[in-house]
Amino acid sequence: MQITDSEINNRISEWLTPVFDEETQNEIKHLQTSATEQLTESFYKNLEFGTGGMRGVMGVGTNRINKYTLGKSTQGLSNYLIKQFAGEQPKAVIAYDCRNNSDTLAQIVADVFSANGIKVYLFSELRPTPELSFAVKELGCHCGIVLTASHNPPEYNGYKVYWQDGGQLVPPQDGEIIEEINALQYADIRFESNADLIQKIDKAVDDIFIEESVKNGSFAASQEAKDNTTIVFTSLHGTSITAVPETLKKAGYNNVHIVQEQAEPDGNFPTVKSPNPEEPEALTMAMQLANKVNADIVIGTDPDCDRLGIAVRNNQGDLELLNGNQTMVVMTWFLLEHYKNTKGLNANEFIASTIVSTPMMRSLSNAYGVTYKEVLTGFKWIAKLINDFPEEHFIGGGEESFGFMVGDFVRDKDAVTSTLLACEIVAFAKAQGGSFYNTLLELYTKHGFYKEHLVSLVKKGMDGAAEIKQIMIDLRNNPPSSINDQKVVLIEDYQTSIAKNTQDRSESAIDTPKSNVLIFYTEDGSKIAARPSGTEPKIKFYISVQDTLDDLSGFETVEQKLDSKIIAIKKDLRLT
Repeated sequence: MQITDSEINNRISEWLTPVFDEETQNEIKHLQTSATEQLTESFYKNLEFGTGGMRGVMGVGTNRINKYTLGKSTQGLSNYLIKQFAGEQPKAVIAYDCRNNSDTLAQIVADVFSANGIKVYLFSELRPTPELSFAVKELGCHCGIVLTASHNPPEYNGYKVYWQDGGQLVPPQDGEIIEEINALQYADIRFESNADLIQKIDKAVDDIFIEESVKNGSFAASQEAKDNTTIVFTSLHGTSITAVPETLKKAGYNNVHIVQEQAEPDGNFPTVKSPNPEEPEALTMAMQLANKVNADIVIGTDPDCDRLGIAVRNNQGDLELLNGNQTMVVMTWFLLEHYKNTKGLNANEFIASTIVSTPMMRSLSNAYGVTYKEVLTGFKWIAKLINDFPEEHFIGGGEESFGFMVGDFVRDKDAVTSTLLACEIVAFAKAQGGSFYNTLLELYTKHGFYKEHLVSLVKKGMDGAAEIKQIMIDLRNNPPSSINDQKVVLIEDYQTSIAKNTQDRSESAIDTPKSNVLIFYTEDGSKIAARPSGTEPKIKFYISVQDTLDDLSGFETVEQKLDSKIIAIKKDLRLT
């Protein structure tokens, strides 16, 4: 529902009352005289929890990350914890990344928790998000908070909430907490900290986390193979510098070259346009260093160290960037092979991915006789599976957006352990006369050649949000009957929870929580998903095409065919 100018003005007026500090009021007055459009953007809506928590531009207003929006959320969460754990001492652990103001905002969150009688463990310096997930369980906390905006631009920050199992909030807790937050006024926030309830933590937790990362990420590579593996790593100015180099060292990898120009944590990310390992440009400096030292693998992580991008040597000896689907497939295969050869697979195991990721994950699960579970976008849903199916063993899984989770000792995507796993695969394959890249091609010959492509359309601000909404409405009201001259045979609408077979006009229920996602399947096996981002001003289109690859000699021919099909699909849907 569109908010009126009168409602926006009422919100602005509220923020000019003594409930808000003088600095906040002065900033609003400045915007009133110099940037009215920016002021409207700051107040036209409230920040909400998306797939990755609450994320937004820093500044004053209800639609911004600031002490009041985070304070209100923390006050609501505090109220919820006190009700849910009556008779207990609620405990929370807080971490933060390299972003501007993250340390200050983390302290504000700690202050509000402590003001409400909640015991707080606060990391003394920036730490990776997966370590926060681990610390929730390790310290026996009821919840955890990490201040991060992942790979968003420098003006962003965010707030992710974790529950007792170390996973992000899922139903019903998320809805119940949102109700608590919405019932509050800003005047209800308790900012006066109780210093006696705030305990700083650092190395003791670090050591245990890194030890567990080495334990869970080490598999088959011999020390000789590790010594023969050259690694280039970049933290892209983020938190991974505090954990990844030490993890690799403890695991026995001594030939690690760090991109020093990007090793210093810096929320302005001065050497990259975007600190996003999905973007090829982000790994430019690492690739240059890798060619100088003849590295076998390049790895870069995002600012909060929960996602990784990699480049490996192809069959011509050149470095080639892999996408998240390709990395996920090879990692999952490696884990399945390891379990099959060391522990045996007894059909009580499962792997997992998301509805917009590669269908090749299902093919892998069928080949190994394990269960494949598919969930909505966001690792909180994968973590939830571990709780929902305690009798089954989670081997690993990931999503197309460069996240992967090895086992369940961390309940979120984890670039620390996944970085080690990627290096293990490279070292082991090289020792066997193969490579990470060639392993991927061989998997294509066995399980089908799947190729994916992502189109992200950026639509900023209030007008952009309305445009994204209209795109989804149009796709629902007038779905394409064919895409690239191929009939659409199935339409899955995750908002209505209905799958429609367009051939016999039958319908079936989709057994997942509701989400604003549409997926179209064509008769030739192509899959096209449309989904507004939950954390960025974007609408995303995920394209997946497939074919058979009989042997490696035909790789280039089949790849060109699939590339042409992707181009044709983009043209047909006007995504170019």
